[in-house]
Amino acid sequence: MLAAALGVLIMSLAATTTAPSVAPAGFLYKTLELDGATYAYSVFVPPDYTPARKWPVVLFLHGSGERGADGLLSTEVGIGSAIRRDFRRVPAIVVFPQCRAGQAWVVSPQDIGPMGRLALASLDAAMRDYSTDPERVYLTGLSLGGQGAWWLAINDPRRWAAVVPVCGFLEDKDRPSQMLALLTEHLRDVPVWVVHGEKDPVVPVERSREAVAALRAAGAPVRYVELPGVGHNAWDKGYADAALWTWLFEQRRAPATRPAEP
Repeated sequence: MLAAALGVLIMSLAATTTAPSVAPAGFLYKTLELDGATYAYSVFVPPDYTPARKWPVVLFLHGSGERGADGLLSTEVGIGSAIRRDFRRVPAIVVFPQCRAGQAWVVSPQDIGPMGRLALASLDAAMRDYSTDPERVYLTGLSLGGQGAWWLAINDPRRWAAVVPVCGFLEDKDRPSQMLALLTEHLRDVPVWVVHGEKDPVVPVERSREAVAALRAAGAPVRYVELPGVGHNAWDKGYADAALWTWLFEQRRAPATRPAEP
């Protein structure tokens, strides 16, 4: 799979050399400097990309198995796999940061930490590099990245037009009793689509059920897809759902008053 990603990258670089007037497309390898370190990440650019229109942007946070520093492994699961099956379902700029080994995407909702800053920095870089729509910026992640998606969204809900946590867990070791309260306070106006496998042995499905119940009780615009008989890998079926993408790209960021800091 990595060989396929490298092949796309090489073709994209060749396109840049032979036809500089045409923006390269596919999975593109990028780097950025942050806090004195160099980080590699990838960006997917649709084949029909043109700067003449503003494109939606999706920030994707991978799971624990894709941590590292190569900048490519993050494209091999979740949205990356969905794009390779049918790129037409994801007509957007998709940003794939990579969490370093041994770290989590976000320290807590109150402190996004170095990997959270990396995720946002890679998103910001892509939005500078390409013609993007700031009203259609979406956040999603699976497993470890599902937790990161929840917590990044809570930390700054104004940034996102919609959030899609897939088999993510909501736990805050600093303030565990306040997590659901934080969730409903900060995400009550943000459209959320939650996906979880009924038989998940890693992240209990109850974590998503509790979050969805709390959001619904607060009147939040939340949708929930529980996959019968599915274990931890809810992302293959979740991201293959055409209804998810139709719904996602219909969402636009709504003006709202920022709640108190988490």
